[in-house]
Amino acid sequence: MALVPVWIWVIFVFALGCSIGSFLNVVIWRLPRGMSLAHPPSSCPGCKERIKFYDNIPLVSWLVLGGKCRCCKSPISPRYIIIEFITGLVHVGVFAAYFVWGTRSALVGMEQFANGGWLIFLVHITLISALIAASAIDLELWIIPISICWFVTAVGIAGAATAGFVIDPEYIRANGLLPFAKGGVGAAAIGAGIGMIISNLLLMTGVIKPSYAQYNENETDLTMPQADDARYNHRVEVLREIVFLLPILVCGAGLYWAAKNNEAVRDLWGKLDSFAVFNGFAGALWGYFCGAGIVWATRILGTLGFGKEAMGLGDVHLMGAAGTIIGPGMAVVAFFIAPFVGLMWALYQLIFKKTRQIPYGPFLSLAICAVMIFADDISEYITHMMGY
Repeated sequence: MALVPVWIWVIFVFALGCSIGSFLNVVIWRLPRGMSLAHPPSSCPGCKERIKFYDNIPLVSWLVLGGKCRCCKSPISPRYIIIEFITGLVHVGVFAAYFVWGTRSALVGMEQFANGGWLIFLVHITLISALIAASAIDLELWIIPISICWFVTAVGIAGAATAGFVIDPEYIRANGLLPFAKGGVGAAAIGAGIGMIISNLLLMTGVIKPSYAQYNENETDLTMPQADDARYNHRVEVLREIVFLLPILVCGAGLYWAAKNNEAVRDLWGKLDSFAVFNGFAGALWGYFCGAGIVWATRILGTLGFGKEAMGLGDVHLMGAAGTIIGPGMAVVAFFIAPFVGLMWALYQLIFKKTRQIPYGPFLSLAICAVMIFADDISEYITHMMGY
């Protein structure tokens, strides 16, 4: 790998990114509308003619066709080429930032790419691709499909659990390349995971009730319920969410306490801690709960305080998914950076569109990307501010 010139890698990564962007266009249109991502094949919405493979080449086909269908000359939205180009550009930017410019010092150099850095890159661009799709959907429809979040969560957990097979686990932990948890933190993460299984079983069996049930049952409704929707007593709805969260909090705290104070559990945890797969798995799980937790706590406190839905549950799942990849600390940092990213857009919405509601997913996504790419500088700054 290291013998291949960097410029060839740049071209390859850009082409890969544009191809992924082409698939993201399918996701953005079909997923929130409940359509299959595989069937039927792509076709013109005007004449219904199936699009030939040579008219579906990222960037090139749209330009060659002049943004129109070959058969009926119906216009093709410029969104398609924009998403393809942005995705390709962002993929190249991350590749250059990591392996050429060294924003993540532990990855700089193509030797590091060959020695396991490729796995970090693949996991990170998976997150970025999902953020692009989620942001585009959120901007248009004010929703974030949970399936995108679960996909990223699965990739994050799998990546963190298996990374130790291709990169020295201590190198991963020391440089924060992926989440990594040991000791009591790992126990708390596993306990919270057990609690989440219990909560979902209670939800499925009807022992506890879901919040905003009327909205959740209407799967074809693509509009976000308004914060002042008269169908709901918003404070009562988030109290249901608190009940859902109780097993997660109790099991997490309980297993943390047992790992610290019970000799048998402490001995068992000492053995588990010797396996990098377990450390990565627990670390990603802890990242999920910290990322989701900071947003969910804000949602609950804001809704209880103002009597209106403060943040969407899609934002909760999005930040949780990101936490499995960027880790718990950076997920919290991203959450506090996001308001500054969205401030100007919020002012524009308030002045010109007379609304105080904004889709928050795109700003969370920008903040997540920023802390992922510049994690070294952010960590150094925080350490300096704390006087270490």
